[in-house]
Amino acid sequence: MKTSKNIKIIDAHAHVVQCIAGFTSRGELRAAGGGNAVYADGSTFKMIPDGMGDAQVTPEHLLKVMNDNNVEKAVLLQGQFFGFQNEYTAQAVKKYPDRFIGAGAYDPFCVNAEAVKKHLFKELNFKIVKFETSNGSGLMAYHPPIDLNGEIMRKEYEYACDNGLTVTIDIGRPRNCCWQPEAVAKAAKDFPQLKFVICHLLAPQVNDNELLKQTLGKLALPNVWFDLAALAANQKPEIYPYPTAVKHLQTAKEVVGADRLMFGSDMPSTLCRDTYAHLLSYITDSGVFTESELKKVMYSTANAVYFK
Repeated sequence: MKTSKNIKIIDAHAHVVQCIAGFTSRGELRAAGGGNAVYADGSTFKMIPDGMGDAQVTPEHLLKVMNDNNVEKAVLLQGQFFGFQNEYTAQAVKKYPDRFIGAGAYDPFCVNAEAVKKHLFKELNFKIVKFETSNGSGLMAYHPPIDLNGEIMRKEYEYACDNGLTVTIDIGRPRNCCWQPEAVAKAAKDFPQLKFVICHLLAPQVNDNELLKQTLGKLALPNVWFDLAALAANQKPEIYPYPTAVKHLQTAKEVVGADRLMFGSDMPSTLCRDTYAHLLSYITDSGVFTESELKKVMYSTANAVYFK
């Protein structure tokens, strides 16, 4: 971690959790005690790491991790996995405006979606909208598959464009109906003034490097960026220093450039498997990036995309 201590850091993908209230392909997701969660089918798993709360992850929990790891600011995203946390996220941003910026999230299928959007983006003043569309814990987990450049989503892109919002979108993993990079690329071309951030570097798995290379080429656009959240976790069963994740970083740098990439941890859930320090150092000590490139990946790109 020697390198990262000399570099300013923004975490472009983190979560606060007032309560576990998810809704997924396995039905509702609720707290089961001890940082565990239980799906409606009865299966359980560890969702919150020890020391970070039993069933709630407060802004202070995140700040402790951030302070311990030289992280200046964080982007608070949300989705259906933990359940929408709009009010709690807004409270965190209001309490710590120098440390956090937040994204609003909603389901565009809601009958009263327009009233929800008014509250989120006019009253709570979110400047980012987050869409989780995956078929595991996003829109396509409990709605039929939708076209990410079709009528439903284009209406939301238009709203974001009209209101100066940044669109952050999680399209799930390759080989699933939700994974529609071509549709997102078309939308980005159709809305050139709208900033798109794609989560998890498209969520490539262990054997997906060539697929990643081909797909990133389609998304190498001036208004598209990528966060690196959970890139290491997606290479299971690999452990630190995550050689395949490093290979994916190299591919991404070659195809879209280091200035299109942003560090993100996806905490708290990723900290159930590894330390925050490792999620930093597998990138900073990988040798993929020069010092000037690291400054972009770890700080300045996220600062420009989200905070300015």
